[in-house]
Amino acid sequence: QVQLVESGGGLVQAGESLRLSCAASGGSFSSYGMGWFRQAPGKEREFVSAISSSGGRIFYADSVKGRFTISRDNAKNTVYLHMNSLKPEDTAVYYCAVSMYQFMIEGNRYHYWGQGTQVTVSS
Repeated sequence: QVQLVESGGGLVQAGESLRLSCAASGGSFSSYGMGWFRQAPGKEREFVSAISSSGGRIFYADSVKGRFTISRDNAKNTVYLHMNSLKPEDTAVYYCAVSMYQFMIEGNRYHYWGQGTQVTVSS
């Protein structure tokens, strides 16, 4: 089984930036698609971004397009989410996830999940 550990969350003001990291272990990282999701208080978990196993395909939710950047370093078994121009609406627990597909944007096709890291953006 794959284990995922997110880090990098914190409290920032609107307009500031954060970089989230997700370290994976227990599988063949370079074979897996990876994604970032978030869940705000009282809201359903929503898709944020996905990256293919090789890093060649990337997809962003409209709400973060142009502000967030997903990347991965397969040598380090790590995926990143660079978040710029943060808004209060970005406040949520952010989760990384693994799909056994090489590229996947559907949450129900992600197989392993981290425990999440809190991102809070004040206005």
